[in-house]
Amino acid sequence: MPETFSDQLLGFSLPRRNARGRIARLDDVVDSVLSAHDYPAAIKHLLAEALVLCTLMGGLLKNGGQLTMQAQTQSGIVRLLVVDFRGGEIRGYAEFDQSQLAGLGANPTLNALFGQGHLAVTFETGPEQSLGNRGNRYQGIVPLEGNSLSEACERYFVQSEQVPTLIRVAVQSGKHGCSAAGMLVQHLADGEQGRERLHVRLDHPDWEHISIVGGTLSHAELLDPALSMEGVVWRLYHEEDQINVQSGAKLSRGCRCSIEHYQSVLSRFPEAERETMRNEAGDIVVDCAFCSREFPLSL
Repeated sequence: MPETFSDQLLGFSLPRRNARGRIARLDDVVDSVLSAHDYPAAIKHLLAEALVLCTLMGGLLKNGGQLTMQAQTQSGIVRLLVVDFRGGEIRGYAEFDQSQLAGLGANPTLNALFGQGHLAVTFETGPEQSLGNRGNRYQGIVPLEGNSLSEACERYFVQSEQVPTLIRVAVQSGKHGCSAAGMLVQHLADGEQGRERLHVRLDHPDWEHISIVGGTLSHAELLDPALSMEGVVWRLYHEEDQINVQSGAKLSRGCRCSIEHYQSVLSRFPEAERETMRNEAGDIVVDCAFCSREFPLSL
């Protein structure tokens, strides 16, 4: 099979170590999402990191599930950051205070951006999601602590799912646009009855080995356009007895806004409430924050 370089997920597993991973590199996709708004550099970097994280975590889902990651605070500069992944389609949006951001410099810390915020990760599994079918939904919430969103996501897996997880993300901006890439590796549970579940042991020797080796992955390797994602995995774990790789979803910007969708949502409101939403022309104008488009509806 051809090697994987960009805008696609790659899954891999290390059977002898009871570990699995996902790796992704976003080029055209991340530029497409960021182009919806004129984000300053610090917010571009933050949103690009979030898009990679959501892709890696969403890539763990099966059967058309959706993952939504939302970082929110009442006291920080970034009031809301939301990204989601469904079947390879990703989208994201950030809401922030421009005047406060200007005083932070080029590389603000996570704490400076969010203050005492929290990260909510929502998994919706089962058949493809729709307004009438939400499938199985569960959510975990952790504080926005650490040096990066990646660290907060690692904490989510340990605290909410008790799954040892290593995440590495790299973001690079230049005159030709933005590139972002990442790798997620996890230690799987041993499900045999009567045996200790591996995921409650963060000091398990197999996990120590996998995480130490994975931690050597550099930003340059993640972002190298000439190095395939299979090549990244091989560089790290070539001493293992067996490495299984599997092509994942092709990635694309996937805002799901449409006139039909908004008509369906608004039809659920009583006519009296819809009347208060109308402008002088009699239309209800819906503004999609994800893609920066307006939809005038006359229902």
